[in-house]
Amino acid sequence: MSRGDVRGRERWLAIGLALSGLLLIGQGGWIQAKAWLAQRLLEQAWAATLVDGDAHRPWSWADHFPVARLQVPHLGIDQIVLEGDSGAVLAFAPGHHPESGLPSGTRTALISGHRDTHFRFLRDLSPGDALLLRDTRGQHLYRMLSAEVVDSRTRRVAISETAGDLLLVTCWPFSATASGGSLRYVVRFERQPSVPTGQLAGRIDSAVSGEPVDGAT
Repeated sequence: MSRGDVRGRERWLAIGLALSGLLLIGQGGWIQAKAWLAQRLLEQAWAATLVDGDAHRPWSWADHFPVARLQVPHLGIDQIVLEGDSGAVLAFAPGHHPESGLPSGTRTALISGHRDTHFRFLRDLSPGDALLLRDTRGQHLYRMLSAEVVDSRTRRVAISETAGDLLLVTCWPFSATASGGSLRYVVRFERQPSVPTGQLAGRIDSAVSGEPVDGAT
């Protein structure tokens, strides 16, 4: 093989690698664009739900709809919560277990999320931290009580009849390189007594600073 042939092959190899790189960059940009658009559509669907209280799908073929908004002020977390906890739901947002309650209801609320995306922040929570959860009937302040690791093969995450509890669940450990394990990280919150909207900011500040919240145990 002549030197010219070798240089020609090297040139085409370089062109091929450059095109492959551009393709990968384009695919990454497309994925980010879809994620951005999905979040905008979720926001619009939630806004519509707050107006009329009905279920609004974020796009026509979606089999899910927003039911709540979850916020953790001191971590900058602000997420729409969808009804259902299937893989199709959790790909876009945290999912509300359909057999559990909502903040304004009489049963424990259970919300799941992926450990490497929406619920990555659970590892940064500590007992006493504040969380806000809003449904169509209002906004509720929660305070973290505890966290534990549960093996789903031997123990189910219990949904009690105790009104006011909130469970956030994700896979464990956070550093796992493969999905599908049996361990779950379960964070339990207790709902704080209702307060007028104008006093809510002060209650959040107290919870974040670790000071006692009036009426809380």
